[in-house]
Amino acid sequence: MVPMTDPIRIANCSGFYGDRLSAAAEMVEGGHIDVLTGDWLAELTMLILARSRAKRPGGGYASTFVKQMEEVMGTCLDRGIKVISNAGGLDPEGCAEALSEVADRLGLSPTIAYVAGDDLLGRLDDLLEAGVDLPDLTTGEPLTDPGRFVSANAYLGCWGIVEALDRDADIVVTGRATDAAIVCGPAAWHHGWARDDWDALAGAVVAGHVIECGTQATGGNYSFFTEVPGMARVGFPWAEVAADGSSTIGKHDGVGGQVSIGTVTSQLLYEIGSPAYLGPDVTARFDTIELDETGPDRVRIHGVQGEPPPPTLKVSMNAMGGHRADLALALTGLDVEAKAALAEEAFWLAMPHDPGDFESVESRVVRTDKVDPASNEEAVAQWCLTLKDPDERKVGRGVFNAMTEMALATIPGFFSVRSSSSKPFGVHRAGLIPADLVPQDVVVLDAGTVTSRTVVDSVAPAGTVSIEPRPGPNTAAPEGPTVAVPLGRIAGARSGDKGGDANLGLFVRDDAAWAWMDRHITVDRLRLLLPEAADLPIERHRLPAIRSLNFVIRGLLGEGVAASSRQDGQAKSLGEWIRARIVDLPVALFPDGSIGTDADR
Repeated sequence: MVPMTDPIRIANCSGFYGDRLSAAAEMVEGGHIDVLTGDWLAELTMLILARSRAKRPGGGYASTFVKQMEEVMGTCLDRGIKVISNAGGLDPEGCAEALSEVADRLGLSPTIAYVAGDDLLGRLDDLLEAGVDLPDLTTGEPLTDPGRFVSANAYLGCWGIVEALDRDADIVVTGRATDAAIVCGPAAWHHGWARDDWDALAGAVVAGHVIECGTQATGGNYSFFTEVPGMARVGFPWAEVAADGSSTIGKHDGVGGQVSIGTVTSQLLYEIGSPAYLGPDVTARFDTIELDETGPDRVRIHGVQGEPPPPTLKVSMNAMGGHRADLALALTGLDVEAKAALAEEAFWLAMPHDPGDFESVESRVVRTDKVDPASNEEAVAQWCLTLKDPDERKVGRGVFNAMTEMALATIPGFFSVRSSSSKPFGVHRAGLIPADLVPQDVVVLDAGTVTSRTVVDSVAPAGTVSIEPRPGPNTAAPEGPTVAVPLGRIAGARSGDKGGDANLGLFVRDDAAWAWMDRHITVDRLRLLLPEAADLPIERHRLPAIRSLNFVIRGLLGEGVAASSRQDGQAKSLGEWIRARIVDLPVALFPDGSIGTDADR
């Protein structure tokens, strides 16, 4: 394709498997777009697809994407809108065949391509024999037990997508391509970028990161949601990517939500680590990002610098961890700790097994009760118990029976808040593999028949690039009198999970607040504000140009994904929790006098 100078508008219609089905039609019919994308995959989604595939043929891809295409395929072909999605999951070939069947049923003739090569499950034994031990991304420990995994997929970059578009594909389906690759791919194809156009590629990756989770860029999960109009039905975002990699984030007119520096900053902080955002095609430096609001619901992202990516690809691996039982018993009113102790003692006396018979036992008291409760709900704390074991029978009926036996014989006010038994759970492991061992297979179909197969190298060019991080505001932290109010009076937050680790991003909206936050929200202060993280390794990363801090809390989520026993096993609410913590803020940060309400204090 001849490189284009005009921007390419890339719209998102899905941020996860289960997102709004009508979004594809909304984005196609709601305004001009050049490309329709959808991100269906996460660590947990890959596990779900693996279990689905084991139960029935054709269960390895996101069937909801196929349903969406049935609604918009004809319109996309008529308007020349390309469709790019990683909905292929564990079976991109099957997804492409399902799309071909839809096209045939509708009397349409799109060129459909799929990108594979990411699935390593059948290669694990051979890789280990060849000395490729897929070291753990966090610990560096080699893989030793490949047989227990039900999925193992390398994160592919954008160049297989580019190849498919070069071969005139109308619809491109991938396996475990990165979330940003489905945006970077059409941008690189449209503008004719080379593999070492680091800054342009990095800019597209950042744009992809912003829109990958759909409505999280337009007001969804936004700390300051009360300022956003139309929150009951938020529209999906698009990114208009220019030839230099800069982009404008926007949404269609007339839909709910908002695109602002705040909503974009919030999403930039979602599930990131250090400022060096590693990908298979480029390392995008988030400490070089600049944001400008260019109009209503328009935010320009520019200045992004990129570096060569590492010589390895991340591998997402999921195994079935065994079975679990989860119990929560109400502890109402007075003597909460004594009630919890009695409940735990009585439970184990009623059980046919001892605690030592289980692979894992987690017992905790959750103090959700209030002093002088005004309602029954405010009087209730919980004793929570999680049991895990490979033997399904140990966490089965006997657990429920033991809890039931206690009903009339133990604590006053007995009732169960939650009870589940014999529930399977998965365990996630992130590994590394040399990029040269994972070529991308690009297959083009015409009327369901294979017309071409191409292999695309996943190895990026080497090189050294000088990066200049943006310095951010030069403002002194305010001094003087303080007031005890929630941190969220000045700071927004966005948090999420990466396996067993959690990320916590904090951002503020003016320079004085940034100066205060940068000085005061240290790792030590964070440990005080989040007691659960007191003994865990914590990384602190500064992003001054977007007035943000990002913390990575190692091990907060245990084994992560479906194995965590935390109430919020994916740390989605971690940011809102810390915003509710009371801190001493300078009165000078509230020049309009709106310090807060009595409820804040």
